[in-house]
Amino acid sequence: MATMDSVTVDAAVAAMEMPRLADGTVNLMELGRALLEQIVNEVMRAMAEAAAEDAGTSRNGYRDRRLETTIGTLELRIPKLRAGTFFPQDLLERYSRTDKAMAAAISEMYAGGLSTRKVEAVARALGVDSLSKDQVSRICRALDAAVGDLNGRALGELGGFPYVWLDATYVRCREGGHVASVAVVTAIGCDERGMRHVPGFDVVDTESYDSWLGFLRALRGRGVGGVRLVVSDAHGGLVRAVGEVFQGAAWQRCVVHLVRDCCRAARSRGKRARVARLLSPVFRAKDALVVRAA
Repeated sequence: MATMDSVTVDAAVAAMEMPRLADGTVNLMELGRALLEQIVNEVMRAMAEAAAEDAGTSRNGYRDRRLETTIGTLELRIPKLRAGTFFPQDLLERYSRTDKAMAAAISEMYAGGLSTRKVEAVARALGVDSLSKDQVSRICRALDAAVGDLNGRALGELGGFPYVWLDATYVRCREGGHVASVAVVTAIGCDERGMRHVPGFDVVDTESYDSWLGFLRALRGRGVGGVRLVVSDAHGGLVRAVGEVFQGAAWQRCVVHLVRDCCRAARSRGKRARVARLLSPVFRAKDALVVRAA
């Protein structure tokens, strides 16, 4: 084994060219990364040949895999066997600390409300130009756990929610091998102390009376009560579901949706901008007389 390691290191060193910075000095970080990449690939090749000999088979090409480490990204070439499998799980799982930390950091930033663009900028600053399928899978699993905790927690201990905002947005989602548009329905509640919470959200096939009714009943069952005012768009199914689940609560049309609907009725971009300028001071005014006059 000592002989194989010595030959492996010697071959990797002999094949290396000194990477240099713009000022001509040696880039030691890149040198260490490239040397480690070559050594790991050479060791895996030797291990695969030994495994193939023991199994009475032969090698059959490579599979490419990226490994994020503390000194940079390693481009690994994992040998494949014609019969059986060879996969250095201990190597990839044990030393991919940067990969795991990156997945945890990105999921935490996204769950905390940071925009997708800012998350991508942070990832690029940390040296990750793109995310692999494995990294995306780990991020999704972490987010799934966070969503499960959010939608499963009891809300009765927070007291009542006098004010609730409801909305839906449509996103493209891959499910069952095809991409389709789904509705993400969301509830934001303000408790009696004036603190805002996200009681829950869900993904439904389409925004309808039945989907909103099931969503609101689930919120009510988890402790969302004492609702006095619900704010949402004027979707007929949503308004009907609100009246059934939160009986006695007032309903108010969302100002943002109202302005958008008014602007949408204008036939040109210039007219839409004019409508927005006319409506904006109406909803910014604090005095009721000023609002009515406007």
